[in-house]
Amino acid sequence: MMGAERKSMVMNEKEKKLTAYHEAGHAIVGRLVPSHDPVYKVSIIPRGRALGVTMFLPEEDRYSHSKEHLESNVSSLFGGRIAEEIIFGAEAVTTGASNDIERATSIARNMVTRWGLSNRLGPLAYAEDEGEVFLGRSVTKHKNVSDDTAHAIDEEIRSVIDRNYERAERILHENMDKLHTMAEALIKFETIDSQQIDNIMNGKDVGAPSDWDDDSDPSSGNPVEADDKTEAKKKDDGSIGDPAGQH
Repeated sequence: MMGAERKSMVMNEKEKKLTAYHEAGHAIVGRLVPSHDPVYKVSIIPRGRALGVTMFLPEEDRYSHSKEHLESNVSSLFGGRIAEEIIFGAEAVTTGASNDIERATSIARNMVTRWGLSNRLGPLAYAEDEGEVFLGRSVTKHKNVSDDTAHAIDEEIRSVIDRNYERAERILHENMDKLHTMAEALIKFETIDSQQIDNIMNGKDVGAPSDWDDDSDPSSGNPVEADDKTEAKKKDDGSIGDPAGQH
C-alpha cells in the first residue's frame, strides 16, 4: 500500500518545489512513452517514506508484459530524477530517486537474464531465482557462464538503462512547458487528478481538482485528500505489478 498521509510532516518551499518537479517528471514521461499505463493521480502529500507519488492505473488486467511496455516503465521511473537535474542542476539531485533506480535496474536485469528480451544474448535464462543484487557478477555464482558472457550481461543491462534514460531526458526537454505547468499545479493543489493531467498535456487551463474548494488551500493547513491505491511491486520473481502502479 502507499501508506497513510503524513499530515504532521510539513515540507519547506524548496523541498515542495523539488518534489513537485520530480513527480511531474514521472507523470509526463509516463504519458508520452508507448504502452504505458495511464497516469491516474499525482500528489506531493508525503505518504509513508515517500515525499510524493505518481500513480498509474492499468486500463485492463494484464498477465504478461511486452518489451515495449517494460522499457516504457524504465523510462518513466527515471523521469523524476531527470526533472530534478534539468531544473535544479546536477549538484542538486537528491536521494529521492533511489527506489526508482532500484526498480528500473531490476526490470532491466530481468529483461536480459530471465525473460529473453535481449537481442544480443537471445532467449536464454542466465539467472536463477535467488534475488541477487546486481548484474553479471551475481550470475556467475549460479550459472556456468564465461567471464565474457557475464560482461555481456552487464553491458546489455546498461544498454537498457542508458537508452531509456536518454529517451526520458529528451521527452522532458521537449515538454518543458508542461513540466513547469504541472509542477506549479502540484505546488498549488498538492494533488492533481487525471482530468487535470489531461488538461496540462493538451495545453488547456489546468483547473482545480474535483474535490477542491477554498478551504483546501495548502496554505490553510488543510491539504487535498488523495485516495489510497495499491502500489505496483516490481519483483525479481518476474511479476511486474498489482492493479495500481506508483513512482
